[in-house]
Amino acid sequence: MPTGSLSLPARLYLLGRDATKSQVTDADQLSRLVRAGALTELAQRGLLTDADGIAMPADPDAQAGDPVLDGLLELVEESRPHEWRTWVGLRARVTLDAVQAQLAADGYLRAERKRVFGLFPSVAYEVDGTAVVDDLREKARYLLAGPVPVAEVPERDAALVALAVAAGLCPLLPGGDRRRHEERVEALAERGGASVPALKTAIQEVRSAVIVGSAAAASASGAPGS
Repeated sequence: MPTGSLSLPARLYLLGRDATKSQVTDADQLSRLVRAGALTELAQRGLLTDADGIAMPADPDAQAGDPVLDGLLELVEESRPHEWRTWVGLRARVTLDAVQAQLAADGYLRAERKRVFGLFPSVAYEVDGTAVVDDLREKARYLLAGPVPVAEVPERDAALVALAVAAGLCPLLPGGDRRRHEERVEALAERGGASVPALKTAIQEVRSAVIVGSAAAASASGAPGS
């Protein structure tokens, strides 16, 4: 199944999933990563602008033509102003749920209805085959360590890799070898906002929030009694 038409948050969702398991390892961490991707794509499209560190709609009447992105754009428009890093975590599950529903509708996920404790209705999403996830990971690894000059990497792909590494997605970094690729990752993060100077600030803020959130999640999982 082709992935070229998928949005940045949808690609990040699939990269953050273990295709062999029906459940997400850390739903909160994945929510932040998906929200970061949605914020970044809206900024790259010029639908969100940076106003001294605040994420602001560029045009109240503009739309992305994507239900996930338009849902977030509407949320930002109807809420009081917040910094980019705040939006990475604020009600991020709303964007995660929208991405899952969209991917299920497009055939990338299978939705299985169940009941929690036998009482409360719930929906579990399972990746429909591993080929899509494997393809995305192979491309991300290639962009991370391959021969393509950073200047020739499409901005959305550059942001994809930078955010995925920020979230600590281990399959992209065998052995957790982040330091080896640190310079390349920083260059890709810069490339993700190359078209608009103010966009670089926004992407850096979003990426920093993902790093902080991922570090906190890792610390919590390793804490006694966790």
